[in-house]
Amino acid sequence: MLIKRDFYINGQWVATAAPHDCIVHDPSTEEPCAVISLGGQADTDAAVAAARAALPGWSATSAPGRLELAERILAAYTARADAMAAAISLEMGAPIDMARSDQVSAGTTHITNFITAFKAFEFIRPLGPQAPQTRIAFEPVGVAGLITPWNWPMNQIALKVIPALLAGCTMVLKPSEIAPLSALLFAEVLHEAGVPPGVFNLVNGDGPGVGTQLSTHPDVAMISFTGSARAGIAITKAAADSLKKVALELGGKGANLIFADADAEAVKRGVRHCFNNSGQSCNAPTRMLVERPAYARAVEIARETALATRVASAHEPGRHIGPVVSAAQYAKIQALIETGIAEGARLVAGGPGRPDGLNRGWFVRPTVFADVTPDMTIAREEIFGPVLSIMAFDTEQEALEIANGTPYGLTNYVQTADGPRRNRLARHLRSGMVEMNGVSRGPGAFFGGVGASGRAREGGHWGIEEFLDSKAISGWFGD
Repeated sequence: MLIKRDFYINGQWVATAAPHDCIVHDPSTEEPCAVISLGGQADTDAAVAAARAALPGWSATSAPGRLELAERILAAYTARADAMAAAISLEMGAPIDMARSDQVSAGTTHITNFITAFKAFEFIRPLGPQAPQTRIAFEPVGVAGLITPWNWPMNQIALKVIPALLAGCTMVLKPSEIAPLSALLFAEVLHEAGVPPGVFNLVNGDGPGVGTQLSTHPDVAMISFTGSARAGIAITKAAADSLKKVALELGGKGANLIFADADAEAVKRGVRHCFNNSGQSCNAPTRMLVERPAYARAVEIARETALATRVASAHEPGRHIGPVVSAAQYAKIQALIETGIAEGARLVAGGPGRPDGLNRGWFVRPTVFADVTPDMTIAREEIFGPVLSIMAFDTEQEALEIANGTPYGLTNYVQTADGPRRNRLARHLRSGMVEMNGVSRGPGAFFGGVGASGRAREGGHWGIEEFLDSKAISGWFGD
């Protein structure tokens, strides 16, 4: 078992002042795989003090200097890709091949896209020809507290750490205590790349501990959080007394609108997307809305796709889904599957319990419910597991009303050959992102939602601006 007790503070690995052990489990075996320590107030204070001390120097560095550092981080990160994939697979159960191809590469992609965006970023911009002596300046927010989840570790860490660095902020990262190993490795990457002492700091901890300490700390100017809506509300309340800037990227209950003229792969693509990462993605299309003439066939395709979805250990190579992350997550998913059955949804694939042949590990059967109604629990709550709910609609307006009938608003999806219909729906779906006909967001587009999904804008130049304050300056001299 790996024993790792150190935090990364002020450019050094340091022992915690108040050790409280936390066991990290391998979701494929349920066995302990590491022990970390959860930090206390003294650890948080030390990390924030280091970040505050480093802020004047780092915020005064030149844009080319920050860019050069980001490029060194990208090179160091790429060199550690195999080790990062192994850490992610071990700590949160992503199949090893998927960890390499998707989990690790998410970090690579974001770092690359931030570098591209930063090259064109203007920290001082003219307001416009109507005000030739007015400039809008962008300046670092200050010390940022970064709180990240376990489901896509490098995706979320890269979406916060890299733009904060480029913006000129210093920071304290609290990764998920459920999956901290990849974050510790990322700290090594930043150290190797030459991030100056105090600019980046890492303290392990849980939400009620280090998370709350960062949210209430008077020297932390901003909290950037990714996680549940419940935790996002708690962080917002905790941060209110110190008037922090708070950026929240929260959960989702994405609708996938499939019309009768959709392409032949639309249903299968939607099911696979829902099951990807064992369903542990906030932007998963977990509600499949199908136009009634195509409904019966869609249910059958979904059933066949679920039955063909292999579930196996994260340590095995190949294309399959792994376990969910923890015993608590497994229990929550099982309870929601049982609730779906009890409330009258038609179970067409999967169901309660583990897949055949797996009696250890937090493995969930790929599950499909048909004849779901919008009032059912499984249509309203974020399940965060490989569970798909299918329902029929008769008109475009009905589909829109069902899709928007949720407090969440992260990603919605549209599948139709009708171009004007796609554009129309894209404008009326209430979400921060809309993806249509299997076309992913382009490089540099932001990730973020509305409503109960939070209103963060992570990625590209929007992601850099999240860590900046704007200032209007009049009487500017010269061009």
